Amino acid sequence: MWGIVLLCGVAAAALAGLAAVTWRAWPTPPRMAASVALPWWWRWLRPLAWAAAPALALWPSAGARRVAAQRCRDGGLPADFLPAEVVSMARLCGALGACAGAAAAWRFDAALAGGLLCAVLGASAGLLPRLWLREQAQRRRDAIARALPFMLDMTTLCVEGGLNVQGALHVAVEKGPAGPLRDEIAHLLGDIRAGASRLEACRQMAQRIDVPGVRAWVGAMIQAETVGTSLGPLLRVQAEQRRAERFLRAEKRALQAPVKMLFPLIVFIFPCTFIVIAFPIVVKLLAVFGG
Repeated sequence: MWGIVLLCGVAAAALAGLAAVTWRAWPTPPRMAASVALPWWWRWLRPLAWAAAPALALWPSAGARRVAAQRCRDGGLPADFLPAEVVSMARLCGALGACAGAAAAWRFDAALAGGLLCAVLGASAGLLPRLWLREQAQRRRDAIARALPFMLDMTTLCVEGGLNVQGALHVAVEKGPAGPLRDEIAHLLGDIRAGASRLEACRQMAQRIDVPGVRAWVGAMIQAETVGTSLGPLLRVQAEQRRAERFLRAEKRALQAPVKMLFPLIVFIFPCTFIVIAFPIVVKLLAVFGG
């Protein structure tokens, strides 16, 4: 009896040591920047998706890899966030969703419905990484559009105070609020210090950000640089236009709010209200006609 207990203890210790060695040897993904907050399910599955990326991301075409890389750039993810990880995460989520559907079908003993459930859950779970990247890109574009007027005001004051454009952008990076726009301007200044021309670095920033206000600002700067006009009045006009666009976007969203409230009102609030109002009436009717 004691020999069996001793053997079980030795086996448990060996398994624990093997698990510890495997965990230390497991490939760890690079750390994310503090400005990028991954969802909880991505953080939990990221080590597994990173380790399985060489196997799960073998088959996508070059076009699919370019699309994944573009989504990573639009979402503001760092350069070491590989597109293969996105493909691997999508396939891993799809496999886990299909397994959850199979487990539910086995639990309730439904073969036909189980196959349909596996397909639906697998496809839905496989779309989660892409949907999150799309939402992250939209949030980032909205944050850049909100911060652009203030950054243009700071740049205008610095240019009118005697600084050149590069110095004004440097002040905007140092004194401006943290956010994706400040990160992109810092990237722009890094490209200029690395040897790129200012116009080319501005074009690359406009392509990375893909925000209409930034494209208009970069186009105006390129035109002013080519023609040789003063940048101060041009930047002030750009700041006023971007501020007017921000107010128009806020008014548009305020007008859309009643339409978006119809669904929760009809589905959730109105039925509960009708139940609360009708319950005493039904009780009284049952008491009168039932008694």
